[in-house]
Amino acid sequence: MVSYRWRDGDNRSIFQFIGMAGKVHLAPHLSTEELGHRYKAASDGIERSHLQIIWLLSQGHAAKSVAAVTGYSRSRVSEITWRYNDHGIAGLGDRRHDNPGAAPLLDEAGQEQLRRVVSEPPPDGGLWTGKKVARWMAGYLGRLVSPQRGVEYLRSFDLTRQIPRPCNPDQSLYEQAMFKKTSGQGHGTPGLGDRDTG
Repeated sequence: MVSYRWRDGDNRSIFQFIGMAGKVHLAPHLSTEELGHRYKAASDGIERSHLQIIWLLSQGHAAKSVAAVTGYSRSRVSEITWRYNDHGIAGLGDRRHDNPGAAPLLDEAGQEQLRRVVSEPPPDGGLWTGKKVARWMAGYLGRLVSPQRGVEYLRSFDLTRQIPRPCNPDQSLYEQAMFKKTSGQGHGTPGLGDRDTG
């Protein structure tokens, strides 16, 4: 393996390692020793893996062997290397924690308007369903909306359909009443109340 070092326009040292797996360029944000210390001290698993990759590359290991040792694909090793070169240590680690996710389909005003709409019966009668709510949202937003999004908004408003459990039509009213009386028994703490205190 051959390594080359030169300075770029900003007077930063650039390392280039040429091995069996091709060229790997590392910007010298940290020394190999400092990368090793940070790798060994890292507590987050993803950050630790990323630091290990950069540390091994800074020692001159080929990207192919680094991928084999760490369990990452060669393309992922390249991506992590690019992130390190562009952003330094700040580019490593799990960056999903900083991602707030997608914005909700309806803003506060749209949610309030939907809440008012579903408090009344739907225009075609019956009950509000995910499909009906999605249709209303599509008209409000001016784009297609999945029925699942309608179900999610109904659930967020605590407006899920409550269907009573079916009763046994062959059972008499007396048997149903007796079942209700006896079904509540036996749910207490076992062994309490049936001890002989005498």
